[in-house]
Amino acid sequence: MWKNEDLIHLVTTPMPFGKYQGRVLIDLPEAYLLWMQQRGWPNGTLGQWLALALEIKINGLESLLEPLRQHKPIHRTHTSGEYH
Repeated sequence: MWKNEDLIHLVTTPMPFGKYQGRVLIDLPEAYLLWMQQRGWPNGTLGQWLALALEIKINGLESLLEPLRQHKPIHRTHTSGEYH
């Protein structure tokens, strides 16, 4: 089950690696998310957030996240592939 905080993470968390490193998760291209899905999502919450981003994009719901973009980035530590 998704939490409200997960939606905030989508608009504030930058992609930590790869071709789109630094880009906010919800701004990743749908084609890239589909590619990642085919190869397997990363472990942990990052993979869950990427899967959620893809579902939102597939269903054309990105505009619902626009009001959340006002949130400041959530600071977290990145250890062993997990986001906390």
